[in-house]
Amino acid sequence: MSQEKVDRYKEEKANRKQAMKREKAANAIRKCIVTVCGLLLVAWIGYSAYDIYDSGKEPQKVQIDYQSFDTFAQDIKDAAAEETVEE
Repeated sequence: MSQEKVDRYKEEKANRKQAMKREKAANAIRKCIVTVCGLLLVAWIGYSAYDIYDSGKEPQKVQIDYQSFDTFAQDIKDAAAEETVEE
């Protein structure tokens, strides 16, 4: 072996632990990014499918009974009228 190769090998061997740590960290980050992207993709597909399913349904018709509001307003008017009569 030439001296250059020996020196390069020694340098690589000395920095091997740091290089392995960097590679492991890069792989972990890569896996996290891929996982998040996959989850976002699945969530988007699910939301789109639900939206398509929900748009095909007939909207519910709601009937509101305002009688309790009317009686409450009338009770307030009656109470105010009684106070003015008492004064």
